[in-house]
Amino acid sequence: MDAIAELRAMVGEAGVLDASDTAARSAGVLRPDTLKARALVRPKDTAEVSRVLRWCHDNGMRIVTQGGLTGLVHGADASPEEIILSMERMRVIEEINPVQRIAVVQAGVILQTLQDAAEGHDLSFPLDLGARGTATLGGNAATNAGGNRVIRYGMMREMVLGLEVVLADGTIISSMNRLIKNNAGYDLKQVFIGSEGTLGVITRLVLRLRERPRSQDVAIVAVPTFEALTKLLKHMDSALGGSLSAFEVMWKSFYLLVTSPPARGKAPVSQDHPYYVLIESLGANARLDSERFVAALESALETNLISDAAVAQSDNDRRAFWSLRDDVAQVVVGGMPVVFDISLPLGAMEQYVDTLGKELRGEIGNHKLWIFGHLGDGNLHVIVQVQPQNYVTLRPRIEAIVYGSLGNLGGSISAEHGIGLEKKPYLSVCRSASEIELMRALKVALDPAGILNPGKIF
Repeated sequence: MDAIAELRAMVGEAGVLDASDTAARSAGVLRPDTLKARALVRPKDTAEVSRVLRWCHDNGMRIVTQGGLTGLVHGADASPEEIILSMERMRVIEEINPVQRIAVVQAGVILQTLQDAAEGHDLSFPLDLGARGTATLGGNAATNAGGNRVIRYGMMREMVLGLEVVLADGTIISSMNRLIKNNAGYDLKQVFIGSEGTLGVITRLVLRLRERPRSQDVAIVAVPTFEALTKLLKHMDSALGGSLSAFEVMWKSFYLLVTSPPARGKAPVSQDHPYYVLIESLGANARLDSERFVAALESALETNLISDAAVAQSDNDRRAFWSLRDDVAQVVVGGMPVVFDISLPLGAMEQYVDTLGKELRGEIGNHKLWIFGHLGDGNLHVIVQVQPQNYVTLRPRIEAIVYGSLGNLGGSISAEHGIGLEKKPYLSVCRSASEIELMRALKVALDPAGILNPGKIF
C-alpha cells in the first residue's frame, strides 16, 4: 500500500508531506526536536478530514491532530509510523455576524487573526494568551485553553457555542449551534472540548463574540504579603464593579528575571517586593473607568494592600507591562526548564509554594524556581530550571515533588494545557478511579480502534 499516494488522492498533491519533509519541521515551542511521522496531511475542509479519517480507520492507521504546536505537555506528539493531521490549511473565517455576535471559523484559524477580525466589527473575542500569534482556535478548544482573562470571561469552553467534529471512522457530527441558550438534549460539544483530539477532530467552530471594550486600564503593583494578595483580588473585583479582566501575579524571582538583563523589560516598580500583580480592567468609558481604577488602587495603598504601583499612561505602557508577564522565553537562558501548569485553591497557595521551595532545595539541590500565573482563577505556572546535564535524572523527582501534594490540597495537575503524554502518570492525583474509568469508556465508545491521538491522557 502506497499511503502517500492514497492520501494525496484525497487531499491533493500539495496536501501531503512525506516523512523526510515532515522531519524538517519544528515540533513546537521550546522544543529542540523536529516532527516525526509517516506523513503529514493538510486537508482544506471537513469533507477532506472525513475522507482521511475514514481511510485511516479502515487501514488501521493511527492519527495525531496538530494545530499551532504551542502546547507544553507533548499532547500533539506523533511517532514515525503515525499520520499527522495538520489544520494549517483550514484557516478561513467563514462569517462574523455582528448582530448575533458570533464568528464561524475553521479550526486552523490563528487566535490573533480572529481577535483582529472581530475588532474590525467593533467586537472582541476575549480569549487571550501569550501564544496568540501561533495557537489555533481548534487547538484552543481541544485543550480548553484559558489564558489571561479567565477571571472575567471564563475558559474556552464558555466561548464555544457550536462545533463540527469528525469521528474516528469519518462520521461528521455537525453541531454548529448559534444560540447562547439551547437546552435540547445533551450538549455534545462539551464531550470534545478539552478532549485533546482523542475523541474526534474539531474542524469548525461557532464562537461567541463580545462588545469591544472602550477602555483598558493596566497597572503593575507591588504587594507586601500573600494575605494582602488575596484581599487585593477581592478589593479590586468589588471596587471595579465587574470590569476586572486580569489579575496576574508574579513572585519576586520571576519579576527579577523579566526585568533584568538580558531580558528586554524594565521594572515599573522596584525589585524589592515579594509579590507583583499585573491588574487589568476593561470597561466602556475611558475617563470614568480610569478614575475608578486609580481610586481603587489608592484605597488599596491606603489600607496597605499594595506597597507601590505604576499605572500605564499609554498603549506603549500597557504593552510593556503585559510583555513582562508574557516573557516566558527568559526561562530557557542558562539551563533546562521543567514547566508546570497547575491549579489549586487560593487559600492553599502560600503553603504549597513555601513547601515546594523547601522540598526542591532538599531533594534536588541547585536549581532556579520561578512562579507566576493567573492567580485570580487559581492557576499557577511553576518553572524549575536545572542544568542540562542533570535534566533527565532530575525531571521525575521534580514532577513528583510538584504534583505530590496537589491531591490533598484539592488542586489539579493541569489548569489549562491538558494531560498529553507528560502528565499521564499523574492523572490519578486529581481524578478518581471512577472518573478515569468513565473517560476510558467514552474513548472506547467514540474511537473503538484507538486511532485518534493514541496513548494520550491515560
